[in-house]
Amino acid sequence: MNPKHAVHAFLGRNDFPVGGPDVNSVIHTMMFDIEEGLVRDPTNPPGDGPSLDMIPTWANPPESAPRDKKVIVIDAGGTNFRSCLVSFDSEGNPTISEMKKTAMPATDREYSKKEFFETIASFLDHLKDKADRIGFCFSYAMTITPEGDGKVIQFSKEIKAKEVIGSLVGASLSDALVARGWKRPEKIVLLNDTTAALLAGASAATGGKAYDSYVGFILGTGMNAAYIEYGEIPKIAGASVKAPPAQIVVCESGKCNKIQRSAFDITLDATTNSPGLYGYEKMCSGAYLGPLARIALVRAAATGLFSAAVAGKFAKLETLELKDMDQFFYGPYRTDTKIGALLAGGTEADRETAFRVLDALVERSARLAAANIAAVIVRSGKGKNPAKPVSVLCEGTTFLKTHNLRDRVTGYLNRALTEERGIWYEIVTMDNAVTLGSAVAGLI
Repeated sequence: MNPKHAVHAFLGRNDFPVGGPDVNSVIHTMMFDIEEGLVRDPTNPPGDGPSLDMIPTWANPPESAPRDKKVIVIDAGGTNFRSCLVSFDSEGNPTISEMKKTAMPATDREYSKKEFFETIASFLDHLKDKADRIGFCFSYAMTITPEGDGKVIQFSKEIKAKEVIGSLVGASLSDALVARGWKRPEKIVLLNDTTAALLAGASAATGGKAYDSYVGFILGTGMNAAYIEYGEIPKIAGASVKAPPAQIVVCESGKCNKIQRSAFDITLDATTNSPGLYGYEKMCSGAYLGPLARIALVRAAATGLFSAAVAGKFAKLETLELKDMDQFFYGPYRTDTKIGALLAGGTEADRETAFRVLDALVERSARLAAANIAAVIVRSGKGKNPAKPVSVLCEGTTFLKTHNLRDRVTGYLNRALTEERGIWYEIVTMDNAVTLGSAVAGLI
């Protein structure tokens, strides 16, 4: 049995697009959701209309870095909760200190609203009253108020805290801090990790560089994008506060529900904490690629793609993470990795089959990531001058470290944007991007 032929047939039988999905088709689909999401909010669960929240932030990158300021920074991500102090000197150079990392609350069990914010407040004891302002990167869907607070719309990444939905995060945390003996913070500014990445990217325009616009893109535990919208946003046209002429918009891209799902995706979705939601994210982000791969490998074993010596081992595979996939990709002949141990005693065809099945998931992730980035750049209308491209600050371990993913994303962007549309961009990466972007936001 030829592994290439067998894997293509297997993927086709499970409605998984071999060699796809088509990047331009996904760009157009995302453009529909972007355009419609600027007009009206999606229903929950989203129907045939918009599925992206398209959240206005009422903010733009500042013209220069903060100077002689201190700010507490919180980063509540999909896996980890980080907190630190960021100090800007007289020239605007930042220093990060007192960094502390712990597990994100509500990943293990259901939390009440009170417990959720009390837990977060307790994580900040080492920073008590060390700055008057807090930049809080809260990487979940929320409506941003003109004052900079955030009201939770929905949790993703398997966070279990239903009572928190609808709460103002900044106000709730401020109350919890006061209850622990803090002076009430002057201001807590809420932002998404994509906004933080965008703001960090804006700070990279130094040394003679200039950018036409900015994008923040995250592909880690989850996935999302933020960009600068230069047109009027119809759904906030009647707001009591006048909207700025341009502002950062957070897409909540992972909620797109108009891309064909495979049988693997449908099986996985039913096991998650949010069935029917975040379909795009579940196809390509780090929290889900491992579980998707497990489903695919178990099903491949059940349909005869592996030899008898290996099929029985895969049939008993209970868990798989993206790191297990990467260990195999970077060392396919190792036997001391999770997948390598399962393939020990198998055939060369077994190894090739496993690689091809797993690589198909990474390939799809790269195409979906590229389409998401391209769609927001096209929407911005910027990047027509090659000397002044659009800055795309990319963050997330899935994007930065997954085998061959970043190179593939860049290749698809080159084709879809520069070759086909005459749009220029530059992928930017930076150490501590989310932390520094959150610090800037906290002082705007």
